[in-house]
Amino acid sequence: MEQYQRQRSELLEINRDVATLTSSADTVAGLSNGVLLEWENACHEIQRQLSDDIVRVAVVGAIKSGKSTFVNSLFMGDYVMRGAGVITSIVTRIRKGNALNATLYFKSWDEINTEIANAMVLLPSADRRLTDDGFDIRRVQSRELLQKALDDLDSDQWITDDTRNINSVLLLSYLRGYDEVREIIQPDTETRQDFRKNFSEHRSFVANDALAVYLRDIELEINSGNLDPHIEIADCQGSDSPNPLHLTSIQDYLVRTHLIVYVISSRTGLRQADIKFLSMIKKMGIMDNMLFVLNCDFSEHDSIDDLNRLVERAEEELSLIKPNPILFPISALYNLFRSRKEALSQRDRQRLSQWDEEKALNGFSDRNSERFMSAFYDKVTSGRSSLLLKNNVERLNVIVSGVKDWVKVNHEIFSRDKESAGAIIDKIKQHQLQVNGIKSMINSTLDGALQKVKQELKADVDQFFDVRYGDVMEDIIALIRGFTISFSDYREILETAGFSKTLYQVFQEFKQTLDTFMAETINPEVIRFVRSKEGGIRQYLEAIATPYESIARDALNEYAESMGQFGISLNPNQLQGIELPDTETIKTIAGLTLPTAGAVMHYSTRIRTEAAVRLGFYSLAKIFKRMLHKKIQDQKEEGILALKDGVSRMKKDTERSVIAHFKDYRENIKFQYLFKIVDAVAASFSKILGDRFRACDTDLTDLLEQIDKRRDGRQIISETLHEMTNTTDAIESRIQHLRNNINS
Repeated sequence: MEQYQRQRSELLEINRDVATLTSSADTVAGLSNGVLLEWENACHEIQRQLSDDIVRVAVVGAIKSGKSTFVNSLFMGDYVMRGAGVITSIVTRIRKGNALNATLYFKSWDEINTEIANAMVLLPSADRRLTDDGFDIRRVQSRELLQKALDDLDSDQWITDDTRNINSVLLLSYLRGYDEVREIIQPDTETRQDFRKNFSEHRSFVANDALAVYLRDIELEINSGNLDPHIEIADCQGSDSPNPLHLTSIQDYLVRTHLIVYVISSRTGLRQADIKFLSMIKKMGIMDNMLFVLNCDFSEHDSIDDLNRLVERAEEELSLIKPNPILFPISALYNLFRSRKEALSQRDRQRLSQWDEEKALNGFSDRNSERFMSAFYDKVTSGRSSLLLKNNVERLNVIVSGVKDWVKVNHEIFSRDKESAGAIIDKIKQHQLQVNGIKSMINSTLDGALQKVKQELKADVDQFFDVRYGDVMEDIIALIRGFTISFSDYREILETAGFSKTLYQVFQEFKQTLDTFMAETINPEVIRFVRSKEGGIRQYLEAIATPYESIARDALNEYAESMGQFGISLNPNQLQGIELPDTETIKTIAGLTLPTAGAVMHYSTRIRTEAAVRLGFYSLAKIFKRMLHKKIQDQKEEGILALKDGVSRMKKDTERSVIAHFKDYRENIKFQYLFKIVDAVAASFSKILGDRFRACDTDLTDLLEQIDKRRDGRQIISETLHEMTNTTDAIESRIQHLRNNINS
């Protein structure tokens, strides 16, 4: 890690020197032009890439596996606290900083009201006024009507699959927390609240469901521990949370992560929840960069032999999902206690003292802790981070080479008489016409290639989401149509609660089943598909770049030969081949992110109106029968028939809304994400290619006139350019040295 940081710092220093050099060249009298400014801007872009580069590490695992304890041990203090409720879907992001601070990011009022509206679908006793004008929790009447609808729920409506109903609890939490947050959340801007002076107070939001439900994100800045500031650790919700939205928030972070640390509790070993979650990660196609931590509880193990047997079993079970898993048995709590020994309670000091005596166990944990940190730093500094350094070293080398050639040509021109200088300028202008023709040809060919790749992407995306033949939609529709309940089990509920409340309870069970299926099965498939398309975009354009590299090199060699006829020595052959930045870097520069995994589950907004109409259907039908003096069947049987038809209508409405929703989602994936990645990759390629041509792209229109006017200052300009040549030589030498170190 130290070596990587040294290389990164050295590259930033070289980049600053190159930016200073181009800025200085721009001030040389008579030579200021757009080419120098473009080189300087390229240096600023490199600075931005390297400074903003964040290595994201997701710490994931089942509930109570010790994730938060493990994260706290990395930062050597008790900082992370999780809201343990069933409705908070927050990923806590932590980085090393200069001060202790917690920043809470709140949802917007639109997000809050949309979430509430989704949770109110088929809510019995819900007054039509709740939805007629659009629900807004900021209105007193909306809150009062929602509270009344919740008060009317029977105890059965608060339970789904033997746990508290997620939607009902979410609605109640929003109501309970409103008064405390209403003055905090701003109407038109992103709302954030810092706790720099009172760090511990942020926990009152995290630990309280009624407040945590209003949060979108948490970011902690910790001024302890040995992690590098550009590494972000994310403490994720338990993967087996009963709320599918928790899983989607984890998925959103996982698609941006560079390393996954999976924590397994030694008390339980590998559980079914772990197998399920790891299988999902594998399906997403992101399992390659993963480390496993077996979080050891010394109190649960009698001996080192007992612990070793557990390690062997865990490795054997993990290997069924990931070949050759890297597992580190570590006591995160022991490491945490030792790091903050003076701040421990008397009870925890006693536990630490006892564990200190267990030499075999703590020695085993210490050795594996060292192994883990070594593997951890190797992972976060290899791969993408290393590629980022290599790509920017090569781009900087191209810029410096271009600046050096620009300096040589201008130095030579200012060293000659007007006639000789004019001959050089005429030759350069001829070459510029040729280069402009090549650039025009490349741009034309690239435009055609972009249209082709977009057409192929469109066909692939449309096929993937196709209602009839696409695997995703076929599976969703099959689940909806195949959903069944035991209607006889609802006879008693129908009698005591009535039709509306029973249908609401069935809908909650149905929605929980569908949402879970979306989160566990559909989202991973969508993510895997989109990631494969991302990789294909880069590969396609890289294949196109190969012949362009040859064309650019030939043009530069011809330019060098032309200048050689005037005794000006240029060396374009030292330039490396074109290599695009990785897709993640390009997406970061362009500000592109995959539409959130939770967006897949916003289908229920579309059935809100239809559902409200359906609710009164059977009561009206009964009144109509009585008016016609028709004989009413057995009340229980009639209720079951009504429920069957109500469930059938509910499923049809849901199927229709899911299809409409995924049509919008499909178009969003295409036009707002994949097509924009194509454009961003192409723009990156154009910039890299432009760096190569820039040296022979100087505006020479007024140069002869400047030479004639500045006779007295030509010697000063010539000396300045000569000094710049020496500077570029020194910078080139530093770049070559850094390149060798990185490659080794």
